[in-house]
Amino acid sequence: MKLNTIKNIGRSDFVNMGPVKLRQPLPTNEIEMVDPFVLLHHYGPYEIDENNNPFDLGPHPHRGFEPITFLIQGEQLHRDSLNNESLVEAGDVQWTTAGRGIIHAEGPSKDFVKKGGTLEGIQLWLNLPAHKKMIPANYQHVKNEAFREVISDDKKVITKIIAGNLQGVYGRIETQTPVNAFMITIDEGGKYELNIPKKHQSMLYLLNGNVLVNDTVGLKKDENQFLQFHKNGEGISLFGKGKSQLLFLSGTPFNEKVASWGPYVMNTQKEIMEALRDYQQGKMGFLPV
Repeated sequence: MKLNTIKNIGRSDFVNMGPVKLRQPLPTNEIEMVDPFVLLHHYGPYEIDENNNPFDLGPHPHRGFEPITFLIQGEQLHRDSLNNESLVEAGDVQWTTAGRGIIHAEGPSKDFVKKGGTLEGIQLWLNLPAHKKMIPANYQHVKNEAFREVISDDKKVITKIIAGNLQGVYGRIETQTPVNAFMITIDEGGKYELNIPKKHQSMLYLLNGNVLVNDTVGLKKDENQFLQFHKNGEGISLFGKGKSQLLFLSGTPFNEKVASWGPYVMNTQKEIMEALRDYQQGKMGFLPV
């Protein structure tokens, strides 16, 4: 296999988002976006209890993109203006297509806060192309046990197919654009060559562990945790130097202008102003506090 060479190596430093401190590998000063992926936040692990619950996000709007949650530990309650209400547990994925507008709220469930526990997850913002930014909103929640997996020949690498496909194994999430999202766990000594579609921009994020990529670059928590690849090969190679967990993402770039402000990702500033007005006028729906 001809390997995709590495375009950028990034850290995953902490940023403050109101009362929440979380890691933000994308965007950074060096990497503005990896088209079509706009933002990647790694929140937690937080120890949640009745005296410490900073990650309770009340009703707020989105338009023009897909906010996606990969829950690693804990549980969160999701509510939205489409009348969806679901309990998202460890390993589950919630994939929201904001489209022309949705209001949602999410945070640790009351039962989880009462009993206490560890909360950790990934929040990903996946852009929508201009011709799909105003499609009807939609919500998908897939349970951990429902995802299909690809297991390496040495049985030490398990790739959970969330969206897209790998080796003819397809994800449960229906996507609006060509995109792959895989959660990968590697045992120490595990080896795997991961195929990447030639048209896809791709990136790899390390949640935990120690992994050697393409036999040249090491990923280790609190050092380098993020890689972006050139579109010049057929895939990448992974080697576990310890038990590790990674998120792999790839997608066909749109090559369109992006205008973003707060919870909106559009193509022009005029569209941002229209989103603000539509939200204020109740055109994105309603969700009780």
